[in-house]
Amino acid sequence: MNTSQIYITISIVVLAIIALLVFFLNKNRKKKKLTPLTSLAFGFVLAGIFSFSIFGENKLIGYSLFGIAIILGVIDIIMKLKKK
Repeated sequence: MNTSQIYITISIVVLAIIALLVFFLNKNRKKKKLTPLTSLAFGFVLAGIFSFSIFGENKLIGYSLFGIAIILGVIDIIMKLKKK
């Protein structure tokens, strides 16, 4: 394993720990459901993280996936603001 793969692995473990903490700390609170667009953006973020470990030499793929995720997130925010 090279250095970048170690960093990616550490990032995934930290994100999993944060997700577990959020899950256990928010059991009694009112739950907000993710919109389909937000879920899709989150999927692109995960795909971008995994693409760095798979396509380590070609970083354009990973950054493109992150860019798509950001665009979808901004679109979702704008749609939510227009709804209110």
